Amino acid sequence: MQGLYYDELEVGRVIQHAIRRTATEMDNTLFSCLTHNPQPLHIDHQFAADSEWGKPLVNSIFTLGLMIGISVSDTTIGTTIGNLGMTDVKFPKPVFHGDTIHATTEIVSKRKSASRPDAGIVVFHHRAFNQRGELVAECLRQAFMHTKPKAKTKQKA
Repeated sequence: MQGLYYDELEVGRVIQHAIRRTATEMDNTLFSCLTHNPQPLHIDHQFAADSEWGKPLVNSIFTLGLMIGISVSDTTIGTTIGNLGMTDVKFPKPVFHGDTIHATTEIVSKRKSASRPDAGIVVFHHRAFNQRGELVAECLRQAFMHTKPKAKTKQKA
C-alpha cells in the first residue's frame, strides 16, 4: 500500500475514503481509559443517561484520530515525514456508540519546503460524517510530505 507523494497531491482534489468504521462502546471506554480521561459522559452510562444526550458520547479525541486514520491509506501511508499540526478542529455533532463514520479529505494547499528539496508541506481538510451524512468532525492538518523519489539511472562501466 502506498500513499501519495507531495508531487501527486493536487490542490482542490477531494478524496472520498472507502474505509468506514463503527465506533463501539469498547473503543470509547478503552480510549478514554488509556488517555486518562475520566469524563463520565464517556464512561458512565447512568451519568450519561441523566445528561441532555441520554447516552454516552464517544470521546471527541477518538473521533479526531479515527477521522485522520481513515484517511491515511489514501493519502500519507509511507509518504509522510510527519504531522506538523492540526488546526480548526471542530465537532459539530456528537458521535454515539454504533455510529458508523466515513470521511473525506480535500487538499487545501501545498508548498515546497524551504529547507529540504525532497519535501513539501501539504494542508489537508479532513471531514468525518456519521451514517446519516451529518458532519461530526473536521480539521485542517499540516503534513510534511516526501516528494516522489527520482528514478535511479544505471551507470555504464
